[in-house]
Amino acid sequence: MSAPVSSNPSMSAPNALEAELAALLVEALNLEVQPADIDPTAPLYGDGLGLDSIDILELALEVSRRYGFQLRSDDQNNHLIFQSLRSLAGHVATHRTV
Repeated sequence: MSAPVSSNPSMSAPNALEAELAALLVEALNLEVQPADIDPTAPLYGDGLGLDSIDILELALEVSRRYGFQLRSDDQNNHLIFQSLRSLAGHVATHRTV
């Protein structure tokens, strides 16, 4: 699986939480890409990073463990939460307890 790499210099650099989540994503899913190469605005699911529903579930479990709040599979906002690394980071920043 290869991550989308942006050659667009106007793409904003990932913030610290996005970088931390990118590293968690690579480690938890054993992706063959460097965390810094993940475009924070690229889709996580399907096109983009190419994650499937099992990958998203594994990522949700890791995020829940690390940041102290539950990501539920029945949350109607999951499509927005997992839209991109940036959207996931925004959700984590809002809900984290640790």
